[in-house]
Amino acid sequence: MTQVDVLERRVLFEGRVFRLRQDRIRLPNGRETTMDIVEHRGAVLILPIDEKGNIWFTRQYRYAVNQTLLELPAGTLEPEENPLVCAQRELREEIGFMALEWAFLGSLYPAPGYTTEKIVAYLAQQLKPAPLEHDSDEIIEPVALPWPQVWHMVREGEIQDGKTLAALFLAFPYLQTLEAKP
Repeated sequence: MTQVDVLERRVLFEGRVFRLRQDRIRLPNGRETTMDIVEHRGAVLILPIDEKGNIWFTRQYRYAVNQTLLELPAGTLEPEENPLVCAQRELREEIGFMALEWAFLGSLYPAPGYTTEKIVAYLAQQLKPAPLEHDSDEIIEPVALPWPQVWHMVREGEIQDGKTLAALFLAFPYLQTLEAKP
């Protein structure tokens, strides 16, 4: 593993969801550089599939990109929170279901060039209604789509959320077995 020497670390901003720091480091080749790092507690992502084989998404406005995106349910971990507990809560908040069956899909770093954020992804099945209230800053519309339509949307570039695309990739072998069910 490559080692760097941290020469100086300064916190530039501390917000509700992340902290921005600036590190001055010495690389293994002896050169010095400055890195801007977004520290993030981490997040979860859920790929929920109902008994008909539909995948549940959220349609959500994202201010940073000024677009409404189709995304899998997700959420930020609370301090010291277990990722599965967070995923169970977020599923209820975002699409109004609980899942009786959970499987770990994998984890990913969405942008390791500038953030510490790590996302843990789960497959959720055997969905049952169990809604919780959305977070106050979220305007979310749950959307259920069959796998063939989702795959078409991925190929056509209609799903642009990176974490959603990554989770679909992680679950691809399983998703290929899904057929539209009556």
